[in-house]
Amino acid sequence: MTDRPILFSSPMVRALLAGTKTQTRRLIETTPKPMAPGQILVMTGPRFGGTAYRFAPRIRTGDRLYVREHWRSRADLDRIPPREMMSGVAVWYEADGKGPATDLHMPGKHRQAMHMPRWASRLTLTVTDVRVELLQNISKADAIAEGIVEDDGSEPDIFYLPGSHLISGVNAPKGRLPIGQHSDPRLVYRDLVNNLHGGDLWKENPWMVAYTFSVHRGNIDKIARSA
Repeated sequence: MTDRPILFSSPMVRALLAGTKTQTRRLIETTPKPMAPGQILVMTGPRFGGTAYRFAPRIRTGDRLYVREHWRSRADLDRIPPREMMSGVAVWYEADGKGPATDLHMPGKHRQAMHMPRWASRLTLTVTDVRVELLQNISKADAIAEGIVEDDGSEPDIFYLPGSHLISGVNAPKGRLPIGQHSDPRLVYRDLVNNLHGGDLWKENPWMVAYTFSVHRGNIDKIARSA
């Protein structure tokens, strides 16, 4: 079992905190190579048309992931690189808003998720399942597990992604389409991946690695590792 970092946007962090997100999918940059039919599949992977596909995900079942998210520290530390910060200094999380000033400190500049130190992470994910599948093979239940929710349960069913305006609004890359509301949660997820990756990734239907996990509130070094 290995500890690894994983990046999430602020809307996805809010979904993790709300308990509505228990899956994430990541694009596989290299196409899994087909093996001869009947050959033993060493790693997790699906079968299509009698052909086995081999791919070894970097993250495996049992691994722990510490969530890196957009954040701020104290304004008086704005010139200090994250790697030089002492653990335990004040941290504000963008998913919670900019954060109020305290009597002693003001929240400083915005810092990218990729620069969050391990000690500043507040969410830990334990991977319970790893699957390799084509993007369009996502089920309705799995789309909902990606953090997509139903509006109020009335008829007709309408699904949406809370906080999607933060992804597809003024801060979205130029030309990216908004994330809409649909009667099928798979279509909301289609909008999400197209917005995040640009173009029409859904139509391209690439291979994805799907991680299912349990969410634990707490720093990875402060919670007990499950047996």
